[in-house]
Formats: sequence, C-alpha cells, structure tokens
Amino acid sequence: MTARAEFPVWGTTAVLVVTDPTRLRTATALLRAHLAEVDLACSRFRSDSEVSRLHTTPGRAVAVSPLLAEALGVALRAARLTGGLVDPTVGTALRAHGYDRDFAAVAADDPRPIGVRRVPGWHRLHLDEGRREVLLPRGVHLDLGATAKALAADRAAAAVAARTGCGVLVALGGDLATAGRAPVGGWQVAVGDDHRTAARAPRSRIALGGGAVATSSTTRRAWRRAGRPVHHVIDPRTGRSADVVWRTASVVAQSCVDANTAATAAIVLGADAPAWLADRGLPALLVAGDGTALPVGGWPAAEPVVA
Repeated sequence: MTARAEFPVWGTTAVLVVTDPTRLRTATALLRAHLAEVDLACSRFRSDSEVSRLHTTPGRAVAVSPLLAEALGVALRAARLTGGLVDPTVGTALRAHGYDRDFAAVAADDPRPIGVRRVPGWHRLHLDEGRREVLLPRGVHLDLGATAKALAADRAAAAVAARTGCGVLVALGGDLATAGRAPVGGWQVAVGDDHRTAARAPRSRIALGGGAVATSSTTRRAWRRAGRPVHHVIDPRTGRSADVVWRTASVVAQSCVDANTAATAAIVLGADAPAWLADRGLPALLVAGDGTALPVGGWPAAEPVVA
C-alpha cells in the first residue's frame, strides 16, 4: 500500500509517495516546509531570497545560511565533476536569453536579439564552507535552479523518511529521489519527455530499489528569441542554449543531485554524451531531437535498480 500527494511548485509539480498511508499528511507538511526553505534560500526570482541578496553585495565576503552554503557547495561540486559543463554562473546568460523571471511570465516569442553573454565561470565564485562565507565577484549572476531542485528532492526525501519511518519518493518535475525502504518490486517510475504525460505515454519504465533518477529537457522550458528557438540549458562554453542533439536525457544515480548533474551535462555534451555517461557507469536514456531513443549503460534494467 502506498499513498500519494501532488501539488504545484516552482512552475512544475511536486509528487510525494509514501509506503505508509497514515503518514501522508505529516509527510506532505514536511515536504511543503522544506521546499519553502529552499525557495527562500536559492530562488533568483525572489527579491528577498538569499541568492538575490548576494547579487546586491558583489565583491565582498558575505555570511550565508547553512542551507545556501550547502546548495552552493553542491553547485560547485557539479561544476568540478563535469569540467564546467554544469556551471552555476550562467545566470547572466539566462537573463540575456529572456529567462529573467518565473518561466510562466517569460515571453513565448521575444523579438529582441539575445546578445551573447560570456559565462564568467564557476571558478570565480569563492565559497568558504567552514565559515559559510561567499564572495560573489561583480558581474556574476548565479542560477542554482538545476542542482538546487535536485538537492531539494534529496534532502526532502531523506528528511521525510527519517521523520515518518517509511519509504518515501519525492519528485519535483523531472527530479526524483527516494529514501527509506522501497515497496515490494521497487519504485515503479515512468520516464518520458514530459513529466506531466510520462505516466500515460512513457518512453521507458524502470523499477528503482533506491537512489534517484533525473531528466533534463530542452523542450519543457523553451521559447523563441529573435526568431530562433532557445531553451533553459545553457552551454557554458558558448553562453547560448545548448545545441539540441538530445531533447531529453534521463540518468539513474545514487542521488538526485548526481543524476541531475549528469543529465544536464549530457544535454550540453550532445554527441559526446553516450561515451561520457558510459565511462562513468551511469544508466541513461537519451532521446534525440527526432524522437529516437538511445539507451546507455544498461538502461532499462530488467530487475529493480539500486543506484
């Protein structure tokens, strides 16, 4: 027996599943509270968020909360592991593309030219994790969207499982994390081009015995700028939307942060993604622009996967 709750958050959908239906109400309240904390720390669309306040104090060290310090540390780790393919300093490039507000308010077809904005580079962000101090250089704007959402899924799943004592699945759009004991047969997960339609039109179905899966997409947050299609996954090497070799990349890993990091890197890498994922032993499903699906690293598993 499992029980499920679902509600909108951050322009996407939060899904919570627990293996003890009697704990659903408590679990839902915990998840909502946790997401509110992450939003207040990490959102670049809120003037009262910690990240927004960092942008008003460039060039000097500022003390930050434990949560933001963790989120920044996660973002920098993702940058190091991918050689800068996933970079938290793409905020200026995203703003130049028109993604400077909540996505629901972004113009679907903006005639203004993009104006290439060089990505400053993650190495310019200085984080003293011991002191929990951050120095953001002038001209650097952060976007923690991808890794912060994945971190929120990981942290929420772990916190809810610890509080309720049951198995927990938390999905935030394409980012899905589990904690605690999985149901018999594993967590049944439908993977598709769009999380909203994956259950009824899946590209693949997998059984997770633990760990996480994340899908990065070039189709969900996409619009037009100066007559050309653009999307939210920025290639830090060019400062522009990554070339669409893959419309989606789905990856299974031990944590949602690691899965999301690899999926985002795969979109940026394009044709080099299959070899990069295989070298790291990461099961993945890449869907090309024409809809052709390419399994990598043993995807899908015939038996439940324990990431």
